[in-house]
Order: sequence, then C-alpha cells, then structure tokens
Amino acid sequence: MLKGKLPAARMAALISLANCLFFHIPFFSFVVGNLNYAGFSGIMTIASLIALMLVLDFLVFYLLLYLTGIFGRILISLFFALSAAALYFINSYSVIIDESMVGNILNTNYAESSAYFSIRLALYVLVLGIVPSAALLRIKIIKEPLKRFAALCSGSLLIALALVFINSAGWLWIDKNSKKLGGLAMPWSYAVNTSLFYVHQYNKNQKEILLPDARIRDRKKSIVVLVIGESARRANFSLYGYPKNTNPLLSKTENLHIFNAVSSATYTTGGVKAILDHKKTDELYEILPNYLYRNDVEVIWRTANWGEPPLHIKNYQDRKYLGAACPGRECAYDEVLLNLFREQILASSRDKIFLVLHTSTSHGPSYSKKYPPAFQYFNPVCTSVELADCSKQELMNAYDNTIVYTDYLLSRVIQNLKELKEFDSTMIFVSDHGESLGEKNLYMHGLPMSIASREQFEIPFIVWVSPGSKKLKADKTASQYHVFHSVLNFLNIESPIYDENMNIYQ
Repeated sequence: MLKGKLPAARMAALISLANCLFFHIPFFSFVVGNLNYAGFSGIMTIASLIALMLVLDFLVFYLLLYLTGIFGRILISLFFALSAAALYFINSYSVIIDESMVGNILNTNYAESSAYFSIRLALYVLVLGIVPSAALLRIKIIKEPLKRFAALCSGSLLIALALVFINSAGWLWIDKNSKKLGGLAMPWSYAVNTSLFYVHQYNKNQKEILLPDARIRDRKKSIVVLVIGESARRANFSLYGYPKNTNPLLSKTENLHIFNAVSSATYTTGGVKAILDHKKTDELYEILPNYLYRNDVEVIWRTANWGEPPLHIKNYQDRKYLGAACPGRECAYDEVLLNLFREQILASSRDKIFLVLHTSTSHGPSYSKKYPPAFQYFNPVCTSVELADCSKQELMNAYDNTIVYTDYLLSRVIQNLKELKEFDSTMIFVSDHGESLGEKNLYMHGLPMSIASREQFEIPFIVWVSPGSKKLKADKTASQYHVFHSVLNFLNIESPIYDENMNIYQ
C-alpha cells in the first residue's frame, strides 16, 4: 500500500486525474455522442471540457487538502466511494444523478435499496472507492508556502475562466444539455443536488396551504378506492393493446373504462403528489386525503410503498401494521393491502369513504420478487438486479408478471366493491410513473421529463364504476390531476376549487 509524503498541489493533481479517469467517462461519452458539430470545432470543445474538468477538480481538491487537513482527505475519500456507487448505477441503469434522483435515493426504504445490492456494485465500490481512499489516507500532505498556494489557486481560476471563454461557441449546447451534463459530473452531481434537494425539501415542508372549505351535498353512501400503481407502464397492459395477455381478469370485467394518461414526473414522490394535488404546482397545497378528512370524509390510507406528501389523517396503515393481522403467504406481497378490506369499510360510520391503496407491485429491479410464484405466467424470467445481463425476453416476462399480479389485485378490489351493494362505488387505478425496460439502453425510471423516454411517463388510467352509480365521459385522455376533481364529483362534494373540466364522471 502506498505510503509517503506529497505536496498538496501534486496530490490534488493526482486526485483530479484519477477522478476524471474513474468517474467522468459517462460525462465525456455523452459529450462525444451528442455534440452537434464535428471536425476541429468539436475536438476543441471536447478538449476544453476535459481540461476545464481537470482544472476545476484540481482547484476544489487542492482547497480541501490545503485548508482542511485530514478532514479534506476523509471527505475526498467519501467522494470516491459515493462516486463509485453512482458510476455503477449510471452504467447499469442509465440514470442521471440530478435532484429528483437524489430525492429517490434519500427517500428509498431499506427493503427497496437492499434489492439493488450485487457483487458488481461491491466491486465498483471496492476497486474505485475504498482502495484509492485507503492510499490517500496513508499519504502525508505537505503544504506549500502561502504565496505558492495563492498563486496556484489564482492561476487555476484564470485558466478555468479562459477555457470557458475559449469554448464560447459551445455555450448554447452546454446550456441545453446542462441537466444531463450536471448529473454525470461526479462528485459534483450528487454533492450539489443533495444540497438543492434539502433546500427545496425544507421549503416544501412548510405548513401546507389550506384549500377553501368543502361541503358534502347528500347522505348517499359512496366510496372511492384509489389504487396508486408503482412503475406500471401503459405499454404492457393488454387492455391497451399489448399482445401478451397481462390482463386476463380485467379484460372480462364490465363497467371498466381506460384512459390514455401521462405522468407528471418519472419518480414516485413527484408522481404521487400530482395524483393528490388539485392542480400542477410546486407549492405544498392541501392534498386530496387531507382535504377530504378535514371535510368529514372517512379517509383510509393503506400502503406497501412510500413517497406520499405529509398526510394528516387518522387511518394510516403501512405494510407492518397490515401484516400483523394477515398471516398468509400472500401477505408478503401487495395483497396485504386487501386484508380486512370490506370489514374496515363496513365499520365506518361515515356516508362518504375515500380509500387509497398505494402499491409497489412493479418496482424494479427485482421484478420477479414482486409477485407470488403462482403469478409467474410468463417464462423464463430475469432474476438478476443486473438488468442489462438479462435477455430482453427474460426482463419483459418478469415485468409482465407484475402486471398480471396487478390485474389480479384490481379484480379483487372490484369484487369487494361489488359486494358492498349499499354503496355507490368506483375504483380508480393510476400509476405514479412508467418504467424503462432496456429501450434506448435505459432501465427503470427517474430521468428528467425533458429527456425521459415515453415508457417512463406513459401510464395506465383505469376506472371501474358500480352499476347504477355514475357513467363516465367519453374522453379518451386524462391526467393525474383529474383524480382530485373526479373524486370530489363521485362523492358529491361541493368545493370552490372543483374544476368540471378535470372530472371524468358525468
């Protein structure tokens, strides 16, 4: 193992070079593959970006080593370990480490995050993270005289500015692709975006803006069941024309209607917020469950997932709570959400009930573990978290089996509602976002909407209504924001913020 002494400037230069060689390959691969001009101009742009990255990395690492001593080396070591893990996910799933992806990572629970572990991930972190970090921590840093330190910092800054102006012809291209470039430049991608995430999260967690009071207009017993899908993409539902029969039960169900819908985000927190909001907004307005609960509707939230905005309701039931009263093998899967489903509805003394089932059924990468063995209709299936290592057929079969299981769960919901004959009832199923399954070499979800493939945002929107209750409009398209106003309409709730144009019922 390396051991000895090095001047801070030389050490910073070596770290900068290693950082560029280890972690910036995806960045420069994107530049080379997407630059709009070739020849000498293109070569100059690429060369200046490489030089700029090296100089800026040197400047930051030099400041850390010179000014913060051992703390700086520990921080750089942490950067290497985190960058190694980030590089694995970029290479394996074609993700971008932007603010929304940082939010996904920080909000992911242990069960989901552990599903991503693989030997390859461990090797990335060991070889590119731990080994270089161990070497760095064993080397003693010698600080140059203050004048030389100031000269090197000033010189680096001037060179960086010169490189920026030399590359002025590429400013528009860089600005156009800034989100993707910023998400591939490590460690600054996750360092900057983590800070932005917490700043924006702090702003979002301020007290929610209350909506105007609503009024229940009748005493008729009515129930809406909202099923929030996870990573369910429209393209793989046979109800929408997919050639494989992934909806054997729903295809035989009467009073079922489908809408073409597009999600408002490609990640869970953004998609769920849109489903519960009354309009497209970045503000923290009172969401649908909170609004209904405050206005005397029975609200029940059952979840096998995460990522919902702050809920202010009495009946919040997570997988652990539901599993305590559900001993069967099926309770290890999303079917736990249906345990004592009718019993809880019948126990309510309210005339209006809003019940949410937040599923996790199609969340990757371990698709084959999201459904019971009895629902493995399509074979062979992908059982690896290294999705690129599976054949297209194996990956698609594993994912399609999650849609077959979703079909079963929705059919169970409908059957339960049919047995509640004293209620007018409806079920709305809408996914938080879609999923990439290798198209354009992309996997899973989370890319910014501006560059995401359609598989990540084209989602199913499926509605069932009980006979004799309500009919649906002839519209063929809907959005996640239609849910809020449609629920108000079905429960016959009068509200100043109700928008008839965003309602799917007649």
